[in-house]
Amino acid sequence: MRMIDLINKKKHGEALTAAEIDYIVQGYTEGKIPDYQMSALLMAVYFKGMNPEEISNLTMSMVNSGEVVDLSSIEGIKVDKHSSGGVGDKLSLIIIPLCASLGIPVAKMSGRGLGHTGGTIDKLESIDGFRTELSKEEFINNLNMHKMAIVGQAENLTPADKKIYALRDVTGTVDSIPLIASSIMSKKIASGCDRIVLDVKVGSGAFMKSVDDAVVLARTMVDIGKSLGRTTVAVVTDMNQPLGHEVGNANEVREAIEVLKGNGAGDVTAIALTIASYMAVLAGSFPDFKSAYNRMSELIKSGEALEKFKELVRIQGGNTQIVDNLDLLPQAKKHIEVKADKSGFINSIDAESIGVSAMLLGAGRRTKEDRIDPSAGVTIVRKVGYEVKSGDTLCVLHTNLPEWDDAQKLSLSAFIIKDEKPAPIKYVYEVVE
Repeated sequence: MRMIDLINKKKHGEALTAAEIDYIVQGYTEGKIPDYQMSALLMAVYFKGMNPEEISNLTMSMVNSGEVVDLSSIEGIKVDKHSSGGVGDKLSLIIIPLCASLGIPVAKMSGRGLGHTGGTIDKLESIDGFRTELSKEEFINNLNMHKMAIVGQAENLTPADKKIYALRDVTGTVDSIPLIASSIMSKKIASGCDRIVLDVKVGSGAFMKSVDDAVVLARTMVDIGKSLGRTTVAVVTDMNQPLGHEVGNANEVREAIEVLKGNGAGDVTAIALTIASYMAVLAGSFPDFKSAYNRMSELIKSGEALEKFKELVRIQGGNTQIVDNLDLLPQAKKHIEVKADKSGFINSIDAESIGVSAMLLGAGRRTKEDRIDPSAGVTIVRKVGYEVKSGDTLCVLHTNLPEWDDAQKLSLSAFIIKDEKPAPIKYVYEVVE
């Protein structure tokens, strides 16, 4: 085979065979195919797309490029969740203890964040002593004994995807549905789970800006799962404003604990319960979504889910006192209020601008080498639909940095205030099964 022939084939909209996709993925991972040829192929895929069989073959080629985690020694049906990304997304911290409280094993492998804020691993590491590097024996033991474990993603998990994604990021081919879908699903399948629930974000703070595009992405990933023997459900959720009230690492841990105490914002609570409920149905614990949702809600009201979160912190070496005393979490020294410059109703909050503001304050990384300040972030005081008067506080910036002017200006610009009250935001737009 020759890469130039395969580029031309895809350029003309023809389907690539499984053998041809394997040749491309293996050759690029091993350094035999240069960046400039892979870039040309990715752009051809961007414009010509891929059929379902091609997408499934690409997914499995990336899975087979590295290690595949064996979870067969863990009792029960292993259900995993994945989010397509968002601002203020602390859902895993809530969902893991909810499912584990019912005996559903959740083997979570998460990454670090690059961009707005830290990833789930960064968030948990803001808890003093919390270890995200576990031996294989500890990982398996925690799952069998406690039904939950969370670790950083293995270095050799889908190396092809890591290399291809890095190239997509600098060639304008990130927002291709076949490439997004195969990237996400390759990681989930390589992680060894039996069933998958996907949280597909849509809105200003997400890859997918329209509900129609988000549903197409959701359907594509559900179809990949089906073709590869993994029952998959995708929940399309809102990201037209930050999720919950907190953006930043320790701040998001604090909010996750408040949700588990029953004091959470409506959006983050409802979406967490929805995803956890579908995970419980896929695990065979409930016959339908409604009964699962009711039971998940009871776990929060009774305090069982909160105790399970405390157990997660304990078994991974963290200081459990933070659950009862949130002041023990890292706190910034400077708190800057951002005030409304006009009166009216908040019609929208640009999630991406809030995310970038958090990064400017120290909550995220511009490069992989950057250090995250766990105490930095943004607290959203008033969300979409609130009526405000000029001078009211819209959000609070938290930082230890000497300069915050850019973050203050950007966060103020994120709030769109109009005379008319907006229609209520839907938390969940669609569920694709």
